Amino acid sequence: MTKRARDDSASRTESAPPSAGQCSAQPDASNTAHAGDDAPTTSSTAPSQTCAKPTAQTTQSTQSDDAVPALLAMTRANPPTALWNDSADPDELAAAISWGAVGATANPVIALAAIRARQERWTTRIAQLAEQMPTASESAIGWKVIEEVSIQAAKLLEPAFAAHRGIDGRLSVQTDPRLARDAKALADQAAHFSGLAPNIVVKIPATSVGLVAIEEATYRGVSVNVTVSFTAAQAVAAGEAIERGLKRREAEGFDTANMGPVVTIMVGRLDDWIREVVNRERIALNPGFLEWCGVAVFKNAYRVFQEKGLRARLLSAAFRSILHLTEFVGGKVVVSPPFAWQVMINDNALQLPARIDVPVEPAILGTLLAIPEFRRAYDPQGMVPAEFDTFGATRKTLRQFLDADAQLDALVRDVLIPAP
Repeated sequence: MTKRARDDSASRTESAPPSAGQCSAQPDASNTAHAGDDAPTTSSTAPSQTCAKPTAQTTQSTQSDDAVPALLAMTRANPPTALWNDSADPDELAAAISWGAVGATANPVIALAAIRARQERWTTRIAQLAEQMPTASESAIGWKVIEEVSIQAAKLLEPAFAAHRGIDGRLSVQTDPRLARDAKALADQAAHFSGLAPNIVVKIPATSVGLVAIEEATYRGVSVNVTVSFTAAQAVAAGEAIERGLKRREAEGFDTANMGPVVTIMVGRLDDWIREVVNRERIALNPGFLEWCGVAVFKNAYRVFQEKGLRARLLSAAFRSILHLTEFVGGKVVVSPPFAWQVMINDNALQLPARIDVPVEPAILGTLLAIPEFRRAYDPQGMVPAEFDTFGATRKTLRQFLDADAQLDALVRDVLIPAP
């Protein structure tokens, strides 16, 4: 059932990981350099329970049959910490729900993977849509398919949506990255996606234009999931934009109690970018320290959110190491590991105690703060919104999302105009 688990990398390459249950305390820096978003890696500085890559298949667990899965135990012991699944694949989402998941995230790359995983079914549906929408563009048909994938997944989350009164139980749908320069178009599309199902949360990028759309969409009653966000400055600016939208809505007498905004920090993609900068600038340091970049930024942003009373929750995404879950347990946050990571965590029966208030070791943080690019990512005032747009991780991620859109167009094209 789970071989459709995919990473969030542009190449989407498969690996042949060791069987579940194999753990290693040895550093493996090669695994961390270019890992995809669901490719578990061994961390040289992670807690001792960090384990090697699992199979993406549902293998026999190392736990006894009546043992509570590790993730379910985590959510029971730490109710403020919500588990979401980083995929809209219905089989994966159903399994994740059984382990305590109460939401799901997706992006253009992940949505494309979900369609390719059931390509025979969706190519048939594309052909049907082409007949029903004879003047529609490739893009319009492709996005109609994404809407249908999302509606299907959202139904699985309806029980959690009711139980959590709208705060959780939501399925993320991302706005078209080709609209990234138009705040009104982003807000309009967000409102449209929000109407697909009662439990949709809409992803809008944390760019200078995106911040305007985030406030406007929130004001319109859209629960927003801020994406393309890597730094404390982006997270705080987005949280404040959401807060402005909520207050405008409340000032006009509209209810906000059942809205569920979140602000994603793509912690692993920040790790990737800082590693790239370090390699490019030939900075010598312990490579294991780089696995703490996203963790340190997330914890710092969490502190500011608590101090400012921002109502949106932070969400950890784009996993590169187990730290991107273990270090945030206990916080009023969302953790969104890809499905393969969830299989690994459960198969290894990991203990997941609360660690959100445990600071990054001073030696590690001090070393990272000596890197100017990390310092401005860590500082909540380290960048102004115009700089969000030119930040390396922002540009790389938007380009990847745009490429996924182009690939979806090509998939539709192959159905509409098959090669001779």
